Amino acid sequence: MSDELTGKLLKSVSRSFYISIRVLPRQLRHPIGLAYLLARASDTIADTTSAPPQTRLRRLGDFGGLLRGIPSPHAINSIQRDIQRDIQPEHADERALIAALPQVLQQFSALDAWQWQATSDLLANIIRGQSNDLEIFDDPQRIIAMPDAAALEDYIYLVAGCVGEWWTRLCFRLLPKYSRISEEELSQLADSFGKALQLVNILRDFPDDIAAGRCYLPMSELREIGVDPIILRHIPTQAQSVYDEWLGRARLLLEQGRLYIASIRTRRVRIACYIPWRLAGQTLDLIEQRQPLTSGEKVKVPRSAVRAAIWRSLRVAFTNKALG
Repeated sequence: MSDELTGKLLKSVSRSFYISIRVLPRQLRHPIGLAYLLARASDTIADTTSAPPQTRLRRLGDFGGLLRGIPSPHAINSIQRDIQRDIQPEHADERALIAALPQVLQQFSALDAWQWQATSDLLANIIRGQSNDLEIFDDPQRIIAMPDAAALEDYIYLVAGCVGEWWTRLCFRLLPKYSRISEEELSQLADSFGKALQLVNILRDFPDDIAAGRCYLPMSELREIGVDPIILRHIPTQAQSVYDEWLGRARLLLEQGRLYIASIRTRRVRIACYIPWRLAGQTLDLIEQRQPLTSGEKVKVPRSAVRAAIWRSLRVAFTNKALG
């Protein structure tokens, strides 16, 4: 894999997760780095609001088609040109990622057959979750809520829970004596771990999402407390009790993430998993302290916390006592 993909490009679009990827054992860095870049590209297509939702859906479908087979260079270049024309992200790093798609897809097509298939299935799930999201939140002029808890659980599984399962499948295949428990048991923990990370992002981004017309809190639960989502643009605290319930759900899922880390043996993977787990927990702490529904603030852990998580991860690599 070229330095351009593993180095500058990956670092520019992955922020703290870049650290986790770089610390992984060598045999994992390539497939996980590639999968991250492709998922980040689909996320860029889905989230570029300068393009209408229907245009983004169409380009997501085109991109998903490239990932389900081994396309010709002509097909890749043609679809990439369409994506570049219609999807023009605000950030230069995201534009660079879209421009680099032919090289990333070439690397993807060269994976071992089983890695390619597992990763293709993973990305199909992620794109399905992103497409469902665009179909639900199709009008930024209105406040639209997720229909119910099942829809929210399905969404966080498709875009994150299945990532944990895929990650675990790769590790069992590539790393000897990866876990102290069975693959089936660990995959269940991985599902919850991935969902926890996504749910923390949703809770952290709630004020920004409401401003953009998206409410991930379930409509059915808002109705139970007599809240119409339209009011949340002006009085977001009306949703506080539902928000707090999902904050508790995130805590429970994150505890499953702790059990995941405690169950694996490979030190480098323990480090890679611990860092996002620790930062997610600290994000929940900040949410509880700063009450973003009241303040309108989007909480973010400081860089000092990232550095502290990295240093602490070195202890976690050797002992579960450091997970407490």
